[in-house]
Amino acid sequence: MNRLRVTPGPVLALTVLWLATRALMLWLLTHSTAPLLGGGSVTREVWRLYFHWYGVLAHGSFPVHDTLWQYPPGAGAVLLAPGLLPGLTYFQAFVLLTLAVDAITTAALLRAGTRPGRSLLGAAVWTGGLPLLLHLPLARYDAEVTALAVLSLLASARSPRAGGVLGALGALVKMWPALVLLGVPRGRPTRRAWTWAAATGAVCFGLLAASLAHPLSFLREQGGRGVQIESLGGTALNLARHAGWRGRTRYRYGAIELTGPHVHAVATASLALTALAFGLLLLWRLRARHWSEATPYDAALSAVLLFTVTSRVISPQYMIWLIGLAAVCLTSRRTGQRPVAVLILAASALSTLVYPMYYREVIDGSWAGCLLMLARNGLLAVAAVLSFMRLWRDARPPAGETVPPVEPRPGSDRLPARALSSP
Repeated sequence: MNRLRVTPGPVLALTVLWLATRALMLWLLTHSTAPLLGGGSVTREVWRLYFHWYGVLAHGSFPVHDTLWQYPPGAGAVLLAPGLLPGLTYFQAFVLLTLAVDAITTAALLRAGTRPGRSLLGAAVWTGGLPLLLHLPLARYDAEVTALAVLSLLASARSPRAGGVLGALGALVKMWPALVLLGVPRGRPTRRAWTWAAATGAVCFGLLAASLAHPLSFLREQGGRGVQIESLGGTALNLARHAGWRGRTRYRYGAIELTGPHVHAVATASLALTALAFGLLLLWRLRARHWSEATPYDAALSAVLLFTVTSRVISPQYMIWLIGLAAVCLTSRRTGQRPVAVLILAASALSTLVYPMYYREVIDGSWAGCLLMLARNGLLAVAAVLSFMRLWRDARPPAGETVPPVEPRPGSDRLPARALSSP
């Protein structure tokens, strides 16, 4: 029987680092009213907005005619979960559950990193990268969504069925985890992963629809969104202020958006770039000929990066997604995304300067705010391009090498350990 090669020294060090950094994040959470920590705006999302939605959901309905409710029905289950913990306030229970999910994610990355031929660098990126966002990860439910995406990718390597189930659960909470199934090797693994994902999504949606009224209410609020100030388009418009553009900011759909001339054109361009990104990913999927154990991980990170930088909205919690996916990539020694992970960590540190530290500068469109946004979004754009280029390059078999396609053994979900190729 093969045994895991456990390295207790690094594992212990990462465990201590996790405890220390999460204690620091909790301390920051208790002092979140400080001006540099957002003056309470970070935690307000939980005790005001999430708690309000909890009350609506607890009465048997998803929020209706609420412009802030833009999430699939699975989000309702996550927001109801804190009510299952007795003796705690909603805020306390939410933070406790988020910490528990964070610990599970860390444990999964540690377990993956201690397997033969794997690396603990992924666990280190998650453990040390998340605190770059200060206390924000504890006050958003994106840690829960990212955990489902991380677990889906790690499970897919051994069981495409389990990967499909977890990916579907993530997509029901926030749509983007559906992208983690993009890189599943073609053939039987893809059929099993996507079939189980579709079945799980349909069953869970049916259960949620039977339990809570108006499960599709979130769709009404998606189309009206404009250009958020932290997006790539928002950065361009903010810079245009200094060239005489007469626009202004307005709070809409739970974010600070820009209004004025040419905003609609910028929003349309963002949607067009998102469509182009989807086309490029589809082309990669059709033309890819070489799969390694890292390909599904790399494809997921590349896809989410492309959809993030082309979006009309880049909220600070999106960085949690990217840190999590970069961590999964770095559990494999065969990943091509190491420089991309460095860029993501740098962008995360800058994102903290943007929000909550100097968000007023960004809203006012000062030169300091514009330069911060230009640096953060510039790093994300470079990371997205570099990630896709490396994904495309790694999809080609080495020169002069032909690798025959390999299918899992009948009755087994386990993927072959060596590189896969399709004719």
